[in-house]
Amino acid sequence: MSRPPTNKWVVALSVTFGTLMGAIDASIVNVALSQIRGAVGATVQEITWISTGFAIATVMVMPLTGFFGRLFGQKKVYLACLALFVVGSTLCGFAWNLPSLVVFRAIQGFGAGALQPTEQAILRQTFPPKEQAMAMALFAMAVMIGPALGPTLGGFIVDNFHWSWIFFINVPVGILGFFLVTRFVQEDEDLKQKARVEAEQQRRHMDWLGIALLWVSLISLQYVLEEGQADDWFDSPVIVVVTLVSVFSMVAFVVRELTAVAPAVNLRLFRDRAFAFGTLASGGMFAVLMSGMFLLPLFMQELLGFSATQSGLALMPRTLVMLACMPIVARVYRYTSPAVLGTLGILVNAYGQYTLSGLTLDSSSGHITFALVLQGVGMSMMMVPLQTVALSTIPRERMADATGLSSLVRQIGGSFGVAAFATILARSSVGASAALRAHLVVERPEVQARLLGAEASMLARGMDPTTAHGAASRAFAGTVARQGTVLAFDHLFVLGAVCFALVIPLILMLRRPAQSAGAPVHVEME
Repeated sequence: MSRPPTNKWVVALSVTFGTLMGAIDASIVNVALSQIRGAVGATVQEITWISTGFAIATVMVMPLTGFFGRLFGQKKVYLACLALFVVGSTLCGFAWNLPSLVVFRAIQGFGAGALQPTEQAILRQTFPPKEQAMAMALFAMAVMIGPALGPTLGGFIVDNFHWSWIFFINVPVGILGFFLVTRFVQEDEDLKQKARVEAEQQRRHMDWLGIALLWVSLISLQYVLEEGQADDWFDSPVIVVVTLVSVFSMVAFVVRELTAVAPAVNLRLFRDRAFAFGTLASGGMFAVLMSGMFLLPLFMQELLGFSATQSGLALMPRTLVMLACMPIVARVYRYTSPAVLGTLGILVNAYGQYTLSGLTLDSSSGHITFALVLQGVGMSMMMVPLQTVALSTIPRERMADATGLSSLVRQIGGSFGVAAFATILARSSVGASAALRAHLVVERPEVQARLLGAEASMLARGMDPTTAHGAASRAFAGTVARQGTVLAFDHLFVLGAVCFALVIPLILMLRRPAQSAGAPVHVEME
């Protein structure tokens, strides 16, 4: 005898735990790298593999969410991945050296990979058509708030406790989420029956070649994006070879999936206009959003002298504004064109990004807060219509395939954005500093006055004239380098605003369907 349907909001709360933890863990480690590096005895280059291993494992699983869901059931896949994530988190806390930590982070990543797309699919199948925007607002909050909370939470833990607690904190939350999903999430019987039929065909024609090509392509692509900057990109023979492997294996994967009897990944979903444009727009936006989440904390910590906790707290206005705005935007969405709402969101976000280009070494927190409030409003206006329309015409039985692909594109887009902006930042800083030095020659009176003032300060501290002159010159060179870095950041914030605007044509292609989701949507109601 089947149980009565569960309240849809309880279902939403139950499946959001895993997504939020996975999103937080993608960024929480970054603020603890120096402490972890000292504990496991790793170099700066080596320690980045704890982030690289997590990212590679995550993208390996995302596009196969629908494939696994048909074989084992969506609920079982979600629970298995949540359990794997909790186990991986526990092992990370007990890691004794770098190789063990990288392996355990990969286990975490394998678990986290399916949580996000599975939650999105469950929410789409749970909420009725008129409340799909609210469902996607819940999902967008988890996806966007996770990376924002990660550095704040990580900074607080590292400043007050042992670094292992950034992993142990997942255990009680994960256990609670596991219990809630087990108790309250139910799978629709019609979908389960269709999945059994397709699963049988998948078992008869297992697409091992497609899975292998997919993994080779994604592993090599993610490696290039994570390690390219450190290896000076295509000046490195390793990066060149790995890039070629990724390109050729991706081409072979696409050919394979379009000709396989039972493809592991349903690429034909991109024939759907709304899904194709929505997914591409989402990937483009995440490239800029993730790069911004990378740049601003770096600016605050490296140039303004903020601690990890302080920079995390400084980012909170954006998170709080998103929490307040997303339910409102979800209601407004019913009466507004998604293209208009999404375009307005992009323009607001682009203006917020442009406002950051005025930051200097003397900027107040109010300047940053104003820009972040604008971004919070803009993100809410962008994410709700985009996520809702992109999946609005996907059949229910294909929802897990679609959410897996869209999650993958967002993840790859975010990795592309961070890699590109990190490279531009490094090179622009050098170029801007060199340009400043070319104008700040010793013969200029203001330069001489600055150097003499610094030298006098050194002499007052008891230095001899020769030492004081050298120290003053080094201090002046350091000031020039810092100002060059500020200029590089400012240019990148402007570039981010321009990149946001470039997504507008894709947003304008989105249209609200006459009837959402094709078939009637199963509703988990009270």
